[in-house]
Amino acid sequence: MLSAELKAFYMVARLGSITQAAKKLGLSQPTVTTQVRNLESQYAVELFYRGGRRLSLSDEGARLLPMVKELLQKESDIEFFLRNCGQVQGTLRIAATAPYYILDLVKTFRQRLPQVEVSVEIGNSQQVLEALEDYRVDVAASSQLLEDSRLVRRVLGSDPLVLAVHRNHPLAVLDHVPLNALAGHTLLMREPGSTTRSLTEGLLKNANVSFGPLLEIGSRESIREAVLRNIGISIIARQEVPHDPQLRVLTIENAPQIAEYLYCLKERKNARLPAAFLGLAQEMAPA
Repeated sequence: MLSAELKAFYMVARLGSITQAAKKLGLSQPTVTTQVRNLESQYAVELFYRGGRRLSLSDEGARLLPMVKELLQKESDIEFFLRNCGQVQGTLRIAATAPYYILDLVKTFRQRLPQVEVSVEIGNSQQVLEALEDYRVDVAASSQLLEDSRLVRRVLGSDPLVLAVHRNHPLAVLDHVPLNALAGHTLLMREPGSTTRSLTEGLLKNANVSFGPLLEIGSRESIREAVLRNIGISIIARQEVPHDPQLRVLTIENAPQIAEYLYCLKERKNARLPAAFLGLAQEMAPA
């Protein structure tokens, strides 16, 4: 039970919010609140100062935090060891921003190691890298470029950003779109934390282009469906645009390339399954 309470303490301390911690842990808000209060009452210590909407660590909480982080990492290391010891089997856990690059790797990996199970979860760049940092996955594929000494990085590929529109949209008559032509049109974008969104916002800001209403949609698949229904237009990586006669793919002015990277924690790079997957990524990397 203490382990669950310490995990709740760690996540609340890291995020500064019971609500966010509960979401991250997959628990209800009252459960996380109870776990933290039980920890405090059991040892007669105040771990947080409670004021306003955000919790702040007390002096005792600040001293406890690095010890709990180390303990949880050890627990994760033990679980990882037990999962990967013995024969090359177990489960490789992957987080990715998009399936396009990673699925070819997964297919080849499963052909070579059919006894190994593979799980893939999809999220935005921020979410998948947090999952890697929290030891919830073994490798993460993201379009966000990180210079972090704790990480090993491989390049999976790159694509230009393009404009996806419905064939009946006014812009569909163009092959190449100047950025000022986007002014006033409804733009479909991912939530904050998405690298594609950051690049899009930077591209338009640098060109002093004010787009029309912003429609925020939390998945690539839903954005494509919205474009297919002519609800708006979207700037996305070329490889993400499905082959559909209802869609037009237009090049855009000053379009940057968006790369996809594979990350692994250095401390885990020699573990059997991550090492095998990293080696395969290196083998299949673009020339």
